[in-house]
Amino acid sequence: MTERLLIVGPAWVGDMVMAQGLFRFLHQHHEDVTIDVLAPAWSLPLLARMPEVNQAIVMPISHGELALRKRYQMAKQLREKKYTQAIALPNSFKSALIPFWAKIPKRTGYRGEMRYGLLNDLRLLDAKRYPLMIERFVALGLSCGETLPKTYPWPALQISNDAREKVIQKFHLNMSQPVLVMCPGAEFGPAKRWPERYFATVAERFVTAGWQVWLLGSTSDRAVTEMIEKLSNVSCVNLAGQTTLEEAIDLISFATKVLTNDSGLMHIAAALDKPIVAVYGPTSPHFTPPLHLGSKVLQLSLPCQPCFERVCPLKHHHCMEQLLPQKILSALTDES
Repeated sequence: MTERLLIVGPAWVGDMVMAQGLFRFLHQHHEDVTIDVLAPAWSLPLLARMPEVNQAIVMPISHGELALRKRYQMAKQLREKKYTQAIALPNSFKSALIPFWAKIPKRTGYRGEMRYGLLNDLRLLDAKRYPLMIERFVALGLSCGETLPKTYPWPALQISNDAREKVIQKFHLNMSQPVLVMCPGAEFGPAKRWPERYFATVAERFVTAGWQVWLLGSTSDRAVTEMIEKLSNVSCVNLAGQTTLEEAIDLISFATKVLTNDSGLMHIAAALDKPIVAVYGPTSPHFTPPLHLGSKVLQLSLPCQPCFERVCPLKHHHCMEQLLPQKILSALTDES
């Protein structure tokens, strides 16, 4: 019997990447399973690079919006798909409404925000047992009470050669030199950003050594990347705000190495099998690390870490300011 699953996807880039671990796990442990993902429109290029996903269904409601009528109308449309199970990855009340109204017989998710009744396969999260976000996602693919195996699949995005060629041609990039991709932004907030002057120091060192440096990020990161350009004495390829998410994914696939804050692009780079140096300040690599064996995580051990705040509550940002460029350069140039 074919299992037809509706996954209610998360709202952040990094979380959506990690959700692929669940998609891959389900395909490995079910002979015949079809997975559709209810997700924000921005995530479609990401889901298109996950071969386990049968269909990405656009959630026509913005993050944080209740919109009960819209949710009910969408749920009625989804009834005809005859899903056998829904898995709600967000812990919000809102994320459980559509599976309930769509009359999906088995509705799985963690307990949170009064979801009793909306979910009938309600799990109690054991944070000590599953410290990593990806473990929490994959565990929802198990039967209640079943133990998560020691090994489980990590995200692995697939890129087509045609897409790679098109993006290189569009931005007129020369691939004769190795590429250091730098991702200096962070949608979560400025506390997660390593200082621009430190990124500039790294850029100078690599360009002088014969590399090219590509700066990637969203439109909101453009001021950050422009400051890095201004502070460095070398020429970088500043593509922040110039690419779609789809193009950014394809560009990262060309990276020789990646230097990044804890961000969605970090998780994309890991899922593209890229060697990563990841800089952590207010967040914890014990919850959302880059899932790649070649990754290196650099973080200080200050008493105030991790605070998980968007802006440094102590107003000194020591967790990033005291993580000096030489440490990052050593990690980037160490071939071990």
